[in-house]
Amino acid sequence: MYKLIMPKEFVQSVLDLTPEKLQNLGIRGIITDLDNTLVEWDRAQATPVLEKWLQTMKDAGIQIIIASNNNEERVKKFADPIGLPYLFRAKKPLLGAFKQALKQMGLKPHEVMMLGDQMMTDMMGANRMKLHTILVKPVANSDGLVTKFNRAIEKRVYKYLDKKGIPTWEEQ
Repeated sequence: MYKLIMPKEFVQSVLDLTPEKLQNLGIRGIITDLDNTLVEWDRAQATPVLEKWLQTMKDAGIQIIIASNNNEERVKKFADPIGLPYLFRAKKPLLGAFKQALKQMGLKPHEVMMLGDQMMTDMMGANRMKLHTILVKPVANSDGLVTKFNRAIEKRVYKYLDKKGIPTWEEQ
């Protein structure tokens, strides 16, 4: 069970990822969650720092698509001003949105990474698709109701990892 939800890597922030690092991994595309991954769940627009990071990735030829479980209005309001393609009501961890994102990018699973803040949705679905998975520390300390449930499960996983001496971003 833990292998299914474990990311390949933990990072403090999306800003810790560079085009060079991703290119060294053979990554040509990013499927990213939106809420608490790129920005706080209640922030409507990208920050200037995030916009610069996204542009750096695009300039390096790395494709980016948002796959969010949120509704179209929320995702569109964020994605359209910065020109990012998106999938809404993605139903992660189900595989439909991951398959659709791969098709839109024209890439194979080994060329794509999933960037997200939740093990139970982002990591589980992406691991099932054999994508490279990176779990980012949530950018906000508050969550919606469903996410609060997922976080409770994640706390148990972190305790297990701590017992096993497996480092996460919580130790960084």
